[in-house]
Amino acid sequence: MRFDVITLFPELFAPFLVSGVTRRAYESKQVEVVLWNPRDYAMGNYKRVDDRPFGGGPGMVMMAEPLSACLDAVLAARADASVPVVLFSPIGEALQHASVEQWSASAGAVLICGRYEGIDQRFIDARVTHQISLGDFVLSGGEIPAMALLDAVARLQPGVLGDEASHVQDSFNPALDGLLDCPHYTRPEQWQGQSVPAPLMSGHHAQIERWRRDQRLGITATHRPELIDAARAAGRLNKADEALLKKKL
Repeated sequence: MRFDVITLFPELFAPFLVSGVTRRAYESKQVEVVLWNPRDYAMGNYKRVDDRPFGGGPGMVMMAEPLSACLDAVLAARADASVPVVLFSPIGEALQHASVEQWSASAGAVLICGRYEGIDQRFIDARVTHQISLGDFVLSGGEIPAMALLDAVARLQPGVLGDEASHVQDSFNPALDGLLDCPHYTRPEQWQGQSVPAPLMSGHHAQIERWRRDQRLGITATHRPELIDAARAAGRLNKADEALLKKKL
């Protein structure tokens, strides 16, 4: 799997690629990340990549030509002109677990990290195939969303997490139930007058699993009730689940 990242700030990725558990995916090349700077493909002595917007207004706009030349170089290096070209944008589809799973099973993509007020629309219309958003807020560039996608994809690769079952218990994972995760506790058993919940100390596996399931249901019903509706529609709730939800309501 290969992700080519087009960014004016490739140095931002250096610590990201060698830190944390996901570094295993990058070091092993399970997820290969290649960084490209469009400034290297800009014309003139100043290697300009942005200019003032037509029609006036604040800020600058990334020019189409350096981005397009950089993308041409990426596609030539990949020898695959059909690879998805992703732009992180407010109009994009929100990044969710289902789409992360799809990207994690793909051959990768080209990730475009915009800056300034945006990118010349003609480049977007001509070259971009997918647009992704992290949510209804604005960042100073696409590097953080690119890292978010890379991290989410990397942790799903075999051998990256210490326990292969770790991501199965993640929030939103439909392989389990699509609900939010339950609370977690560790030593000491007593901390500032608070105890670890008794079922977790019981050693009774069925009791522990029921407690965790009840917590997932309760937390999800309180904070993300739409996930309960989705789980119910998919047939992932049993009679005990429904009884608990009815009691909480």
